[in-house]
Amino acid sequence: MTAHAYALADGNTIPAIGLGTYGLNDQSGVDAIASAIHDGYRLIDTAYNYGNEEVVAEAIRRAEVDRSDLFVTTKLPGRHHGVDETLASFEQSRKRLDLDWVDLYLIHWPNPKRDRYVDSWRSMIKLKERGVVRSIGVSNFTPAMLDRLSAETGLMPVVNQVELHPYFPQAELRAYHAEHAIRTESWSPLAKRTELLAEPVIVEIAERHGSTPAQVVLAWHLALGAVPIPKSADAERRRENLDVFDLELEAGEVEAISGLERGRIWGADPDTHEEM
Repeated sequence: MTAHAYALADGNTIPAIGLGTYGLNDQSGVDAIASAIHDGYRLIDTAYNYGNEEVVAEAIRRAEVDRSDLFVTTKLPGRHHGVDETLASFEQSRKRLDLDWVDLYLIHWPNPKRDRYVDSWRSMIKLKERGVVRSIGVSNFTPAMLDRLSAETGLMPVVNQVELHPYFPQAELRAYHAEHAIRTESWSPLAKRTELLAEPVIVEIAERHGSTPAQVVLAWHLALGAVPIPKSADAERRRENLDVFDLELEAGEVEAISGLERGRIWGADPDTHEEM
């Protein structure tokens, strides 16, 4: 990691922490995202299904930051899987985002029962070749699904964004990612915030470092080499979430936090979950 960013396998770079925007809507959402950019966030994560791509666009227009310094992610919804559908859905997203290019385009969920994610991936490769998308990846994919993409198209995603937090550290999946040069992104990085941040082990480590429990959890993600994308409508919390790069956890602390593992908390298993 250099200057708080990671190199991706395609030669592009991704900021080490991002802003999740799910639930940031209307004018308050514009204000929150614009404020986050002002405070230093450069990775902005949205999705077609969040219904706020236009809110993100307005925040970017308001931000006094060069477009090339921002890293904007959006995602393909399940109902638009398919060769032509993917191309059309991307253009809708790009129009709403009011951008010449999107930095990272993800398949939001694999929806294996529909079995069209490989078709979508082929179209995403075309979008990358056209230059309207810089990097392409997936979200909520398993190793078997990633293997299939590679086998059938010859190209592996550079990012897989998955549920990842101390209750669900995903060690096996992260090991697979490391082996195949896939960057792990963590959605719901603070899990169910109130519950996780009250865990004695996290509170104790926070006290030891003079940090907040949230900062400790985000530092844990960084220690794993994962890119967390915490979301918050609260300006102070957003600034706190970004102020973690000087917090270095010891190996034993990382291990202790990972010891909180108990499994998924959102119940969305990619092998069975369908999200349109």
